[in-house]
Amino acid sequence: MKRIYILLFSLVLISCGKSEKNAETAKKQVANDNSITITQSQFGSEKMELGTLTEQSFNKTVKTNGMIDVPPQNRANVSAFLSGYVKRTPLLVGDKVKKGQLVVTLENTEFIEIQQQFLEISEQLNYLKSEFERQQTLYNEKITSQKNFLKAESTYKTSLASYNGLQKQLQMMNMNPTSVAQGNISSTINIYAPIDGYVTKVYASNGAYISSSNPIVEIINTDHIHLELSVFEKDILKIKKGQQINFKVPEASNKVFKAEVHLVGTSIDTSRTITVHGHIENEETINFVTGMFVEAEIIIDAKKGQALPKDAVLEIGNNYFALILNNQKDGNYTFNKVKLDVGENNESYLEILNTEDFENKKILTKGSFMLHLENE
Repeated sequence: MKRIYILLFSLVLISCGKSEKNAETAKKQVANDNSITITQSQFGSEKMELGTLTEQSFNKTVKTNGMIDVPPQNRANVSAFLSGYVKRTPLLVGDKVKKGQLVVTLENTEFIEIQQQFLEISEQLNYLKSEFERQQTLYNEKITSQKNFLKAESTYKTSLASYNGLQKQLQMMNMNPTSVAQGNISSTINIYAPIDGYVTKVYASNGAYISSSNPIVEIINTDHIHLELSVFEKDILKIKKGQQINFKVPEASNKVFKAEVHLVGTSIDTSRTITVHGHIENEETINFVTGMFVEAEIIIDAKKGQALPKDAVLEIGNNYFALILNNQKDGNYTFNKVKLDVGENNESYLEILNTEDFENKKILTKGSFMLHLENE
């Protein structure tokens, strides 16, 4: 019986010893999961770097998009007062033009008819004026009837109105009424550039018939360009004049440009957005093209906070970690993995809220991701 008790007691001791050993092994494994040791050679070859928390700026923004545009007065769709056939169009897309430069020459027999009408009335007007003045004198002297006087007055004033109307039409056709009155009649009219700028569109070619309602060329003056952004109505109360805008032209460059909110629209369009007008910083030094698509962020608030570079942060599942230098001895580096409580973020940094865990600590700011992969 004593042998049985001794045997059972021995088995219990062995079992307890194994349990303690397993617990110790598990404890070491947990410790190993939270610490990583590397050599000086590894540290150098992976170009790892140590650093500390730094103060960074974090912005609250409204994301939006839009385009590069020009003010309405800097854009001109050139058209003709009357329809006609294109006889000459010397401009190509990209050509620079000055205000008053020839854009297109049109031809139409209707131009001749207007000039003929003006010339005929011009010739008659002197006679009708003299007759009106003569009848007025006779009427005042009781020599002629009121009927004759009123008829002469009506004929003269009607012709004068027609003369003035045709004169205005000739001026709108860029023709000189004085020259036409001298008998110089032409079947063509010239259309001139109303502004300085560049030709961005040409809608007609030689021989084409152009209606008076259709544009012939588009000219844009890029001396002043701006942003036209579309902001959803849920965000519009956050937007104020003077706020900074950071924007990119994603199809052309990754560079971030700056602008400032200049005007905020007062009506919502059918897409439930409001237009925000922004002035671009140093616009004269940047070769933007009208119509370029932009992605923008309007800064509505800003704050400063302690932060780590995004390269220093490990994202594991829904948690964030950083590696703190625990020990540097015998050419080896030992790092502990510490959980982060994160706040705002910007393009390069992540705000750290649990800063007390990192006071006077050196943090692996470069190479964390590679080190984590090697120890997976």
